[in-house]
Amino acid sequence: MLNQYETVFIATPVLSDAQFKEVVSKFSGLITANNAELIYEEDWGLKKLAYPIQKKSTGFYHLFEFKADPSFIEKFEIEYRRDERIIRFLTFKLDKHAVEYSAKRRIKVKAKAEEK
Repeated sequence: MLNQYETVFIATPVLSDAQFKEVVSKFSGLITANNAELIYEEDWGLKKLAYPIQKKSTGFYHLFEFKADPSFIEKFEIEYRRDERIIRFLTFKLDKHAVEYSAKRRIKVKAKAEEK
């Protein structure tokens, strides 16, 4: 059975736009290559960190929402740890309430984007 997950990672701020896009495509490709379904992704851009990590005070944030087999998560997080461009990540399983909330949030984000 597939569970729904959400993962956010922070990439080092020294990357160029092209390098950051490469990181994003690497991890989105990893999701789809492992029979997982990428539901949604959102680029949060360069943000200030709450506290310095590896002597950096900012980082590129990116969110993925996907459905995957639970066994995939361990492999996925190992890839995060191996990639020196990733300074932090968090993956968590969404329960039914979080899934509903995410769907509502996606609708709001889409509506905001259409306003612009």
